[in-house]
Amino acid sequence: MADLRNIVILTGAGISAESGIDTFRSEGGLWEQHRVEDVATPEGFARDPDLVLRFYDMRREAIQTKLPNPAHEALARLDAEWDGELLIVTQNVDDLHERAGAKRVLHMHGTHLNAWCTACDVRTPWTGPLIDRPPCPCCGESALRPDVVWFGEMPYEMERIYAAIRRADLFVSIGTSGAVYPAAGFVRDARNLGVQTLELNLERSEGSHRFHETRLGRASELVPAWVGQVLS
Repeated sequence: MADLRNIVILTGAGISAESGIDTFRSEGGLWEQHRVEDVATPEGFARDPDLVLRFYDMRREAIQTKLPNPAHEALARLDAEWDGELLIVTQNVDDLHERAGAKRVLHMHGTHLNAWCTACDVRTPWTGPLIDRPPCPCCGESALRPDVVWFGEMPYEMERIYAAIRRADLFVSIGTSGAVYPAAGFVRDARNLGVQTLELNLERSEGSHRFHETRLGRASELVPAWVGQVLS
């Protein structure tokens, strides 16, 4: 730990599940209620925009009722107290990292609490519904969609993420399935660069064999313990 300076942390659905946010891949999760092709692709949106907008309106409303858990709070503490570089890359589209107090957060899959205007390409903070086709606050066109990266679309700020991994001394993955690329490939990239790697997860992910160390358990217990170790 003495030589540790720069940290990249990847968080996935497992860190927010303990706050009551449904995951897509678990039994009874969102994908069992809707096909991926119907609600999480550009083609699905073109085919049935009302279905897609209702789906994301419900998710946007629901996440605003949830609260950060001790894992989010521990990462916010690390963000506040860590003098070196830190980047929390999240696959989650909720705002629980920010509500816990974290500042150095990158949403690679977008966020429920933004709307993206496909007419003027402006992203606007948004907490209400989109089903009624409200006008864009910037251009006035009714061309708003969820600012969420769908399957077949490129995640946000990939160059910034890869640059942070190249500078990192430690890459940590928290609550991820290791099944969704390109995020699932970050551990391989880190290992190839000689970066130390750590997995904190409820169970082993598909990429567990690539990590130098895996710790299994609830994120709300593992993450505060790890952060305490790093800051001690």
